[in-house]
Amino acid sequence: MVLGKVKSLTISFDCLNDSNVPVYSSGDTVSGRVSLEVTGEIRVKSLKIHARGHAKVRWTESRNAGSNTAYTQNYTEEVEYFNHKDILIGHERDDDNSEEGLHTIHSGRHDYAFSFELPQTPLATSFEGRHGSVRYWVKAELHRPWFLPVKLKKEFTVFEHIDINTPSLLSPQAGTKEKTLCCWFCTSGPISLSAKIERKGYTPGESIQIFAEIENCSSRVVVPKAAIYQTQAFYAKGKMKEVKQLVANLRGESLSSGKTETWNGKQLKIPPVSPSILDCSIIRVEYSLMVYVDIPGAMDLFLNLPLVIGTIPLHPFGSRTSSVSSQCSMNMNWLGLTLPERPEAPPSYAEVVTEEQRQSSLAPLGGCDDFERALPGPLFAYIQEFRFLPPPLYSEIDPNPDQPTDDRPSCPSR
Repeated sequence: MVLGKVKSLTISFDCLNDSNVPVYSSGDTVSGRVSLEVTGEIRVKSLKIHARGHAKVRWTESRNAGSNTAYTQNYTEEVEYFNHKDILIGHERDDDNSEEGLHTIHSGRHDYAFSFELPQTPLATSFEGRHGSVRYWVKAELHRPWFLPVKLKKEFTVFEHIDINTPSLLSPQAGTKEKTLCCWFCTSGPISLSAKIERKGYTPGESIQIFAEIENCSSRVVVPKAAIYQTQAFYAKGKMKEVKQLVANLRGESLSSGKTETWNGKQLKIPPVSPSILDCSIIRVEYSLMVYVDIPGAMDLFLNLPLVIGTIPLHPFGSRTSSVSSQCSMNMNWLGLTLPERPEAPPSYAEVVTEEQRQSSLAPLGGCDDFERALPGPLFAYIQEFRFLPPPLYSEIDPNPDQPTDDRPSCPSR
C-alpha cells in the first residue's frame, strides 16, 4: 500500500466586509474553513484548531551591580482575551501511535468548517509595536501516526471600535502659551501662541483644521510648525516603557520680529495609522497634535492638544456642519451649528406658507457669498427649507411683525 501525502493545509475566513479582509469586533462570530488537500489516501488521528487572542509586552534593561558586574533585567507581561480549542476530526489524545480510532481521508481536497464567538467584553485593537503587540490568530494542527504534526497559523484583525460621534470627542481643543526670551541681563519681548482644533476625535484620512495665532515680539526669527505624534506606552512589573513617533507634520512661514501669523484652518492630514488603544492594561496607544514655535537657540514654545484616532468616522451631516464652522470663524462654537433631526410638518403647513413665498425665500441673500460657498449644495438647500418649518406653539404670533425674520448668520470677513 502506497501512503498518501499531505499536499497543502490552508485556513480561510468568512469575511464580514466587502474588502475580503478578515476584520472582526468583540461579540462577532469568527467562521471559516480548514482545507486539507492530499494525494493518495492518508490516515489521521485528529485535525484541531486553536484560536487565541492576547496582548503581550517585552523589553530588557541593563543594570549595573558594581564596578565590574552588570546584568540584564527582563520585563514581560501578557493579557489573554480568549482561548478557544476545537476538534474537527478525531479525538483529543494524539500522543501515541496506536492504530485505533484513525480516520481515513481519501485523495483530493477536503474542507472542514469552524466557528467560534469572540467575547462580548471589549477587546484591544490588533497592534504591532516596538515593545509589544496585540494579536489574534487561528492555528490548525493535523496529527497522523508516525509523522510529525502539520501546523499552520493564520492571523485575523480585531478592531475595538471608537465612535468619534460622542460628546467628549466632538468637543473643541484649545490652548494658549507665552514665552519670554532672556539673554544675560537683556530681556526681549514675548512670543505668544494660541491654537484651536474643532474636535478631539478623528479617523485616518481626515485632515485636521488648525486655527492658530502666533505673535513674535522677540528679536529672533521664529518658525511656527505643527505635528501629529503617536505615543506607545508598555507596562510590565510596575514599570513603563514609552515610544514616541512622528506621524505627520507641517511648517509655516518664517516670522520676523514684530510680526504676527494667523492660521485660518491650516490642514494637516492624518495618514493611515492604528486607532487609539485606550482599554488595554499593558499597552496604550495615544495621539496628540503639537502646535509649536521653533525658536533658534532656545527651547521651543509648544502646545499639546490631545487626539483620539477612531474607527467610526464623523456622520456626514456632522462633517458638513464642522466645515461650515471652520469657514465662518475659529471663535464660533461650532457645535451650536448642529441642526436637530428634521421634524415632520403638520398637515396645515401648506396653508401657512404659500408656494410663492417659498420660492422667493430660496433667492440668495446679499452680502453672504462666502457662507453660501462654504455650504455644500444639499446642506444649503436643507437649511433653506428648515427656515420655513412651522415655529413652536409659543411663537405662532409674531410680536414684531414689521421686523425681518431672517436669522441666517452673516459671514465674518476672512
